[in-house]
Amino acid sequence: MASRLWKALVVLVLWAWGALRPRRRARARRREVDPSRRDAGSPAWVERTLLGLLAAIPLSCAAFAVLYILDPNTQLLGLALGAALALLAAALILAGKRLLPQETKVEERPIPGDRQAVDEVLEQAHAATDGITRRGLLLGAAGAAGAGLTAAVAVPVVALGPGIEDQLSRTPWHAGRALVDEQGAPLAAAAIREGSFVTAFPEGADKENLDAPVVLVRVDPASLRASSERAGWAPMGILAYSKICTHAACAISLYRAPLSPSTQSRGPALVCPCHYSTFDVLDSGRVEFGPAGRPLPQLPLSIDAQGTLRAAGPLSGPVGPSWWGDAR
Repeated sequence: MASRLWKALVVLVLWAWGALRPRRRARARRREVDPSRRDAGSPAWVERTLLGLLAAIPLSCAAFAVLYILDPNTQLLGLALGAALALLAAALILAGKRLLPQETKVEERPIPGDRQAVDEVLEQAHAATDGITRRGLLLGAAGAAGAGLTAAVAVPVVALGPGIEDQLSRTPWHAGRALVDEQGAPLAAAAIREGSFVTAFPEGADKENLDAPVVLVRVDPASLRASSERAGWAPMGILAYSKICTHAACAISLYRAPLSPSTQSRGPALVCPCHYSTFDVLDSGRVEFGPAGRPLPQLPLSIDAQGTLRAAGPLSGPVGPSWWGDAR
């Protein structure tokens, strides 16, 4: 992706470098410019360089937005946004030093009817007409640069609002997707027994994806303390939770299942062996103990006519620790 962006930037700069040549040649054919006034304006390289800088800004901002959505790497995001700001600073410095007038003059008041003064005004009017296209091109490039910077700032801000997790989520879980084991064989609901601990994956998805693995446990349906919103998420008492701990993205590999319930024993729970975060499976994956900051995302389940377990919808929340800051 980076190579494509660089190629596009090079093509745009080369185009900007030669875009004004045909127009300048056409103007030279239309009228002869006084040699004493050829250097009155800004040099050609200033305009071309400024146009190239302004054109590169929206490309850097577009790269920032694409990286934020596809691969939110902090270093790459900082490089893309930093490049856009550096290009903007260079464009402003160049315009201030070379493009804008830097001389101070005292306006002379010509005598009314002075033919020489009238000719000078007409010549200045013609020069202003010749520069309209050039100014329009520079203003358009400046507008595109401003729009690109605005978009680069808006993408992270929008991410703070509701619903962005659903828009950017890349989870492979969705309603109707079958649950399979490590060999890719469909998992039957009857094969999940109380006290067992089974790792499942979405059928056909990449098992290396952190959103993919879930753990299956089975409990007595009467013991569930789930909210009304999650009623029906655990058919036959079978529960599915993300296998990735919400503390530091470790893999949950322990299941506490008391053999005989009593007033002194704790209920069934999933445990991360790295930092001992413990999640109550009977209460929607609530954190019972340890440093985890939020519950385990739960996967709603259904059972099809063949007795195979299937997802009834997406995970209840983003996978992994909260400090990741994106919906993985």
